[in-house]
Amino acid sequence: MSSIPMIEQTAGKGAARAAARRGPGTRRSGGGHGGARRPGFLTYGFLGAVLLASLFPLYWSFLVGSHDNTVLSRGIPLLPGGNFLANAAKVFDSIPFWKAMGNSLIVSCVTAASVVVFSTLSGFAFAKLRFRGSKGLLVFVIATMAVPTQLGVVPLFIVMSKLGWTGSLWAVIIPGVVTAFGVFWMTQYLRDALPDELIEAVRMDGASMIQAFWYIGFPAARPAAAMLALFTFVATWTNFFWPFIVLDPSNPTLPVALQLLQAAHFVDYSVVLAGAVLATVPLLLLFIAAGRQLVSGIMQGAVKG
Repeated sequence: MSSIPMIEQTAGKGAARAAARRGPGTRRSGGGHGGARRPGFLTYGFLGAVLLASLFPLYWSFLVGSHDNTVLSRGIPLLPGGNFLANAAKVFDSIPFWKAMGNSLIVSCVTAASVVVFSTLSGFAFAKLRFRGSKGLLVFVIATMAVPTQLGVVPLFIVMSKLGWTGSLWAVIIPGVVTAFGVFWMTQYLRDALPDELIEAVRMDGASMIQAFWYIGFPAARPAAAMLALFTFVATWTNFFWPFIVLDPSNPTLPVALQLLQAAHFVDYSVVLAGAVLATVPLLLLFIAAGRQLVSGIMQGAVKG
């Protein structure tokens, strides 16, 4: 235990030396008279158009969800109506909305946390450890990204059935505890963001490889890990295909529950799109809360090169 303060002190000195080697030019870009020009009207206009195009599906869903079911037959609405709360009440009465939201929250949080932990460990090993077959194994992991998910549905369902997990949230969580994209993402980030000399200095001070990862690797990977957690959370929250197959209608995630709003011969699109808006609100709150971390992760990833 007495070596831990020394390890942290070595890590701090190593980080300071790495920042000094980068020089003052890497700490500040665009400053002074020699900086780049500010973006012009065309740049802001293009970004504004992309923002409006991205928000249009959500706004369209809110428009239809705030009217009654006859709105589509009357033409395209331009302004919101006054029926959104009534349609939201129908959503709550028709499906187990809060239970489905709780299930989606559990599955998304557990999956995002496990993907970050295992992907960071794997990325640290592939980026900084030298062992036989590491390159071939990394290529194999990346190659699995080319295999369609649908090809593994039947054997995966058989495995879950043998384990007795069909209808349980474990059947959705366990297949996603680690992803090939997460391993590739963290490997590429740690390969450039973490100097080999810093790990060697910590190892010379008596730290084990696990201690080197915990005190050096994981803090260095924090921006990329935050972005990976956000991407994984959103992908898991919106996943419909596998939960629809393996879960029961009485214990659904949110996308599966929204599918229950569609009757066999009649679909009330106002109610369906009101439910879609309600399911999107947690994601909007997440992006607002994690926006600063997301931007800092992108900027740090751009500056570190």
